[in-house]
Amino acid sequence: MSLSKPMLGLVVGGALGLMDGLSGFLYPALAPQMTSVITFSLLKGLIAGAIVGYVAQRLHSLLLGILAGAAIASVLSLLVILRAGMALFWDIFLPGMLLGVIVGFATQRFGGKPQAAQAER
Repeated sequence: MSLSKPMLGLVVGGALGLMDGLSGFLYPALAPQMTSVITFSLLKGLIAGAIVGYVAQRLHSLLLGILAGAAIASVLSLLVILRAGMALFWDIFLPGMLLGVIVGFATQRFGGKPQAAQAER
């Protein structure tokens, strides 16, 4: 039994978001803000994963899934950048967009079909 596309998006997005947040430990200057960095990265990953998974359920195209993932995660990254400041633009934007691309690919390629479609087989 495979996960539905929205659930797979949540799992992959959450895992990647957590890893993105934990990568902040590589920058000693972020030490006082690590709780916020991890929290917002995890939330960004979960929200992007859920939305991308939902979109992937509607669109049945690998290319459109990847593009939707990149676009959705980019918008969420821009919201985080507005809070964090423009000095961290590329440090937030590029990993966020990569997260969206990976989630878009994973949900389209490995996500299960909706329950109703599985029951018809």
